[in-house]
Amino acid sequence: MTRAPATPAPRRAVRPGRRPGVRAAAAQATRDAILRAATRIFAKHGFDGGRVDQISKAAKSYDRMIYYYFGSKEGLYIAVLEDLYRRFNEAESRLALDLAQPDEALAEVVRFVWNYYRRNPEFITLLNTENLHRGRHIAKSPRAGDYSSPAVRVLGDVLERGVERGLFRSTVTARDVYLMIAAMGYFYLSNRYTLSAFLGERTDTPEAFARWEAFIIDAVRRAVAPPDVLPPRG
Repeated sequence: MTRAPATPAPRRAVRPGRRPGVRAAAAQATRDAILRAATRIFAKHGFDGGRVDQISKAAKSYDRMIYYYFGSKEGLYIAVLEDLYRRFNEAESRLALDLAQPDEALAEVVRFVWNYYRRNPEFITLLNTENLHRGRHIAKSPRAGDYSSPAVRVLGDVLERGVERGLFRSTVTARDVYLMIAAMGYFYLSNRYTLSAFLGERTDTPEAFARWEAFIIDAVRRAVAPPDVLPPRG
């Protein structure tokens, strides 16, 4: 007796879906959109005032996606702060400094920091907010310490070359010069509206900005110059 041939098992329909690479790109796009929206919302309302539903709506996403990618509102806020520093470092890495001309390279670093602050107001606003919180959120970032080293290292290379050529004094440190540059730019921009009222003059005009940029460059040059070799003003 011959056995009837076995009937092949029906093949399961393969549901169409996106390729892994496409899914990863879509996930990254969603995460980036949330991060951009959170930057705007936190810059406008602060950490306490910025709400998850505001951010998800601005990102054209959903609340659950914020928790999926960032774990919590605080996790998202920390990611925003990290992203601020990351973008600053990436912009700085594109600086084309001529170390054969250390004096001009130093001026270029000043211009970069000053103009980056001007063009990215959320950088100052969000750092102001975090300082009101005594830095308790950024202190939880495992990468916080990594973001300062590139900026100081670039400045250190410039100062080292200037010392070799006798243009800068050897006792100055990159850390101190960086703090001087950052402080003079940051304070002016973060307080420009109250300064305008206090001084009775506009401190936020293009002319006022240009004048303060020149002043920072002159002040920094004088701070690093050997005691017996002060650069001419201007």
